[in-house]
Amino acid sequence: MSSITAPRPAASEGPSLDDPVVAGGRRQTELTMLAFTVAIVAFAFVNAGYGLSGKLPTSAFGYLVVFVVIVAIAHLAMRRWAPYADPLLLPLGALLNGLGIVMIYRLAAQGNQLSARMTQAQTTYQVMYSAIGVGCLVAVLALIREPRVLQRYTYTLGALGLALVALPAFLPNRISEVPNTNAKIQIALGGFTVQPEEFAKLALAVSFAGYLVVKRDVLALAGRRILGIDMPRGRDLGPILIAWLASLLLLVFEKDVGTSAVFMGLFVAMLYIATSRTSWLLIGFTMFVAGAFIASQLFGYVGERFQSWLHPFAADQIQGHGFQLVKGLEGLGAGGLLGKGLGGGQPYLTPLVQSDFIFTAFGEELGLAGVMAILLIYALIVQRGLRTAIAVKDPFSKLLAGGLSFMLALQVFVIVGGVTRLIPLTGITTPFLSQGGSSLVASWILIGLLARLSDTARRPPPRPIQDEGLTQVVTLK
Repeated sequence: MSSITAPRPAASEGPSLDDPVVAGGRRQTELTMLAFTVAIVAFAFVNAGYGLSGKLPTSAFGYLVVFVVIVAIAHLAMRRWAPYADPLLLPLGALLNGLGIVMIYRLAAQGNQLSARMTQAQTTYQVMYSAIGVGCLVAVLALIREPRVLQRYTYTLGALGLALVALPAFLPNRISEVPNTNAKIQIALGGFTVQPEEFAKLALAVSFAGYLVVKRDVLALAGRRILGIDMPRGRDLGPILIAWLASLLLLVFEKDVGTSAVFMGLFVAMLYIATSRTSWLLIGFTMFVAGAFIASQLFGYVGERFQSWLHPFAADQIQGHGFQLVKGLEGLGAGGLLGKGLGGGQPYLTPLVQSDFIFTAFGEELGLAGVMAILLIYALIVQRGLRTAIAVKDPFSKLLAGGLSFMLALQVFVIVGGVTRLIPLTGITTPFLSQGGSSLVASWILIGLLARLSDTARRPPPRPIQDEGLTQVVTLK
């Protein structure tokens, strides 16, 4: 009888799937950053209270407590269902959400001095929608354990996204039109309002990722070379033409310039990520600019936006569509470098400051330094999303993470560029900051998806069955 001693297979390097050290470290970092976030929001509430009335805002204490509970629930959900997720995504989203609540509280308090009940109602709604948004984040983490599952519903989510975008166009104006605007982007029934386009963008991002994963090799084929750039083949232009026509139909029938730009930009950005062809960026940009110019010549409401952008201080524009833009620019100018402090300015004089122009309110009261810090927070979220896209190995997840990151960046660019007169004003919401439930809930769903993708990318491989150092003994007779 003899014995053969065989060494066990080499153990996988790095932490195991159930190693609590790595997961606990990331979540401890997240908890520390959340505590810092709560401290900033609390200080902002105190600052706003003293700026408005010269005393501690006791009415804001309840909102702060609810905000703490909301972020605590989100943190516990991350610990339970996404332990390896990026530790900065949740604190960055919570910080923007908290600052948005403070600004809504501050605007409502000064804009409704004769109605304290209305002031409380507006802030309460914002906190309530924050809770709903975090609830949706928890649902995303609990129900979607693997992002690749979403690829099965590529065409279903695409059809759902298109239906949600097109729905307001088929409804009566009294239900779908935003008051004092021409845009048909909402569904208002019985005091409840929802903007389906906010959720449509998420569904379309998933659909685009699933479609481009399958078609990217065909779309990456080069055709003729023009000015040193490999152009795509003519037969492969169908998808971008369809996206361009869909964005133009959205512009014509719903008068929604902002969503039209985000829709087209999202598809072109994801097409570039999938194929790495610069030609797609050039074609998409040229098509959208050409379509917008044609629309400005054919449709009066688009032309008015261009005139307000080019000549906002003209007498006819100040009395019309340019008034809102001029007041926003005046607020930004009045803020200077450090701002007037929360409660020290007059941002409520700008129409729709709580939604479309909330960025100018921050500019007036926090100054250039404050708005640059806010833009840096957005940039960090985008950077963490793009880092996830680089780290994850699944092609579908890689495209989805990149698409969601570009979508957030593009939305911030469109609204901030509009209110600062860099580009024509489009009138979309500022993620996490603007008043409104649909945008806030959709923004938290986006954070949930990025957290799930990040958890998948950072999750270490499982440890082999045998314990390291043991041997196998085989007895031969």
